[in-house]
Amino acid sequence: MCPACNKLVGINEEKCIYCGRPNPGMWGFTPLLKKMGHDLGFVQIVIGICSALYLATLLVYPRGSQGGLLSMFSPSGPSLFLFGSSGAIPVFQEGRWWTLISAAWLHGGLLHILFNMMWIRQLAPATSTEYGIGRTVIIYTTSSITGFLMSSLSGTDFTVGASAPIFGLLGALVYAGKRGSSAVERQAWGYAIMLFIFGLMMPNVDNWAHFGGFAGGYLISQWLDPMQPERTDHLIASLVCIALTLLSILISILHGLQFV
Repeated sequence: MCPACNKLVGINEEKCIYCGRPNPGMWGFTPLLKKMGHDLGFVQIVIGICSALYLATLLVYPRGSQGGLLSMFSPSGPSLFLFGSSGAIPVFQEGRWWTLISAAWLHGGLLHILFNMMWIRQLAPATSTEYGIGRTVIIYTTSSITGFLMSSLSGTDFTVGASAPIFGLLGALVYAGKRGSSAVERQAWGYAIMLFIFGLMMPNVDNWAHFGGFAGGYLISQWLDPMQPERTDHLIASLVCIALTLLSILISILHGLQFV
């Protein structure tokens, strides 16, 4: 099955006769990739990296952990700064502009990461179904940048969390539904409104990052066009996004060591 249009093609075909995608048989690995789901393991990758970084932020400065329901097992501010928290202070005062990407992989507490990973499991496969995994990664990375940029411009000192790109996925699903299924659009709007209201009611929620992430996901989706099959250049761009993500975390740590 061609991963772009889901039509039957030969394993060794150089180009899909239906949509024109190069190497539609994925060199014989298509059956294996299909078993990983529409998101090709993206959910597991996000959960794995976020969980590893959350544990790392707890261990680096263990005295920063706190009690209480909302602040249960919260990493310290210096620990989050070291690994790449974003906000007005890191971005504008310290020039750590790459944290617009790295901050999406950090979390401020146990409930924070559990809540966000639940929504990743819900929304990432749905977005991948509409756009393909390459464009989903692009949406996720872009909405992280727009979300944390808006938060930093609003004056938020420090901010972290996957909620900015999560709202980006919602924005992308709203646009995909507008172009295709009205049911998808209604459900995406329902989730978005519910989470916006929840953010307004709860303390210490970065609503500016939510707004920026949603806007970024919606706008980039117009350029990616879910009604067209995914192209090879989308997959290449997604690999660049992954490389930039890993690089942003590494640079944050190396640059942050001078403040330790």
